[in-house]
Amino acid sequence: MSCSSLLGLCQYETNKLVRIQSVRLGSLKWSLNAAILLFICVMMLWNRKYQEFDLVVSSVTTKVKGVTEARLPGVGDMVWDVADYSGPSQDKNSFFVVTNVIVTKNQKQGKCPEVPHTDRLCKTDKDCERGAWDELSHGIQTGSCVKFDVLRKTCEVSAWCPIETKRSPPTPAVLAAAENFTVLIKNNIRFPAFNFIRRNILPKMNSAYLRSCQRANDSLCPIFRLGDMVREAGENFSKMAIEGGVIGILIKWDCNLDPFMQHCLPKYSFRRLDEKESNRTLYPGLNFRYAKYNMVNGVEERTLYKAFGIRFDVMVFGQAGKFSFIQLIIYIGSTLSYYALVRTHTASTSENVGYLRAVLCLLQPGVKVDEDARPPLTCNPELKQKPRRPVWCKCGCCSPSSLPWEELCCRQSDGVCITSSPLFEQLMLRRSLLEAVLLYQDPLSPPADRGQTSDLRHCAYRQYISWRFGVPPTDTHPVIPSCCIWRVREKFPSPDGQYSGFTPVRMVPMEASADGKL
Repeated sequence: MSCSSLLGLCQYETNKLVRIQSVRLGSLKWSLNAAILLFICVMMLWNRKYQEFDLVVSSVTTKVKGVTEARLPGVGDMVWDVADYSGPSQDKNSFFVVTNVIVTKNQKQGKCPEVPHTDRLCKTDKDCERGAWDELSHGIQTGSCVKFDVLRKTCEVSAWCPIETKRSPPTPAVLAAAENFTVLIKNNIRFPAFNFIRRNILPKMNSAYLRSCQRANDSLCPIFRLGDMVREAGENFSKMAIEGGVIGILIKWDCNLDPFMQHCLPKYSFRRLDEKESNRTLYPGLNFRYAKYNMVNGVEERTLYKAFGIRFDVMVFGQAGKFSFIQLIIYIGSTLSYYALVRTHTASTSENVGYLRAVLCLLQPGVKVDEDARPPLTCNPELKQKPRRPVWCKCGCCSPSSLPWEELCCRQSDGVCITSSPLFEQLMLRRSLLEAVLLYQDPLSPPADRGQTSDLRHCAYRQYISWRFGVPPTDTHPVIPSCCIWRVREKFPSPDGQYSGFTPVRMVPMEASADGKL
């Protein structure tokens, strides 16, 4: 690594600012600052960025209430209470309610024909394998082919007989009255970081309140009607009760634990969790089987129930926030850092254009500077046509070069050269302006010697870059078109006629480019 590279690591840069006395610009500046500050404050309060947050830890218990009487095919009228329709067990944070059922009575251990199916029909005993079974079997094959009815024969199995034969659930649902059942949801939460504990049954909710509250009038009521929950999930209870499904009960806690703004109440919402639009042959809905056993004349019998129903899953999520001075400082620091970057960039750009306009207006009060000015249709008559015009030149004023990166024209298609623009003459070739720019950058610098035009030539290069590209990164600058370079060299030639040209490996800053490396 060269010595100049090591010295470059020790450089320190500061921005040069231009102060303009203007009521309009000053008002615009402070209006923008006030708008940005207001936006930062609103977002901080809206998103509570001044708080430290902790996630909820919770537990849930449920209690279902309701009694109905239903007529079961082949059984008769039967009263169903919570022990009958809640299923054999309940999972954590969920409960199940039976809404439809298929009953097979008086099953005993014995031998009987298998339920007919496309691949279960048989003609002789050879079609039945002794001891065989599969996932669709109701028992183990005995090896005999027996009559199921007048037209069909199936393999005999050892199973609970008679075998359940009905596959489709009754329509309408047997326990459609479950729509009016209610459930009490008890949810206890805790935020460990703040040692804060609360439950959804608030202190003001006594037994009289719980007996009379309704969700339609009070969104905090912890007692829910099953039909209302299914309806709020966008479903029809009567249709869903036929084959069953899964409903999610979402409890959201968004708590503010600051003393003067304390707010910590639950919000309930509901949605269906299973896929009701799936292929109807792929076991739609939700069902399971259970049995009730008894002894008849010393022989064990059972009644088999295939229960369809709705499972309600309670899901609790949320967070709590509390004021934190550290979080407030972090938010203010991060937002103001972005704001400072924008101001720094604006100041740097203002420096680039500001001094050009100021010096031009000072030297030529009658000249109006237009950065988007276009060259006239005729070329400058003082500009000499370059010999041996290269093939890549479109303006007719470029010179050949042996370096590929210097083969650059000011145009992409044939047309007038940019060096014929009056603004090019004013900015890059006017000696009094270049001397003023050099004094602006270094007020104590000696005037450029008329015999030594290196400072003026490199100042003209910087003028072109600032005019056409703005302020480039510190250690680099754009390639200047060949026609512009040679026009500047004709105006401010080197005494020995030697020029170093463009060096693409590493460029020095524009403030230091007057040493002859450009």
